[in-house]
Amino acid sequence: MSTRKMMLFALLLMATSRPETLNGQQTQSPMFRSGTELVDLYVTVTDKNGRLMPNLTREDFSIFDENQPQEIVLFENDVRPITVVVMLDTSISTTNVMDLIMGGTEQFLIRMLPDDRARVGAFNDKIEISPEEFIGDRDLLIDELDRLDFGNETRLHDAVALSLDALHGVVGRKVILVLTDGQDSSSDIGWKDVLSRAIAEEVMIYSIGLEVEYFNGVRNRRTRPDGSLRRLAEETGGGYFELRETDELGATFTRVSQELHSQYVLGFSPPERDGKTHSVIVRVKGQGMTARARRSYVAPSDTNPTRP
Repeated sequence: MSTRKMMLFALLLMATSRPETLNGQQTQSPMFRSGTELVDLYVTVTDKNGRLMPNLTREDFSIFDENQPQEIVLFENDVRPITVVVMLDTSISTTNVMDLIMGGTEQFLIRMLPDDRARVGAFNDKIEISPEEFIGDRDLLIDELDRLDFGNETRLHDAVALSLDALHGVVGRKVILVLTDGQDSSSDIGWKDVLSRAIAEEVMIYSIGLEVEYFNGVRNRRTRPDGSLRRLAEETGGGYFELRETDELGATFTRVSQELHSQYVLGFSPPERDGKTHSVIVRVKGQGMTARARRSYVAPSDTNPTRP
């Protein structure tokens, strides 16, 4: 058995162990609420050195809706399952680093917990997502990586939009993890429209921007990740990572997995049922600590059915 396969096997055994809460206790089933409607916020907390902070309490947080403080009526630090689309740029400029991209993606998939579900996709001048349904079988998902196709162009925003389509109707935590090395070059949809959909549909976006040097047939060129990546991540509560081709991609994919399985869940009752977009801010006590969550939500309206 090769060294790489032995490492993947060991990680697979670790990932199949029973999930724990941030405090080291066993997880509980998600809390279901009947007859009430809450705004759920998934919050990542880090210290000044970027380390995840696991042992905070409800009293350490505060929530502001349109700058007005809100009562925190739901607080959980259990690990909640995720449903995720992993979308990779496979345009011609990524050819030289594709082994690194696929290796990093494997690190993420291997760290999926038993109740997590995923699909993997690729975008260039074409966009594909496979398999047809979300699955939790990590081996099958890794096999799907080998079937992803290559092409020209970079339809980044169309790829995120198609990922949103794939997540439509999914119950629970919805995540898109997208990696690209370049600027969107041929999408039919703009990034602001994609962002509006992600906010309305409560999808968290993690984005990885990769700078790559490649030969385009005439001369060497260096790519620069699309500027929308940071905004898509920050506004939806995800994380943004900008790397060079010499950086360790596996560590970044692993970090994304750690964050997704180390987030607090805060909930509050929306003060107004006006169907409008509201700004929301989460703050955390403690010097040097930072709370990251989505920055807005669409309030319910009396004409919309109550969510479970």
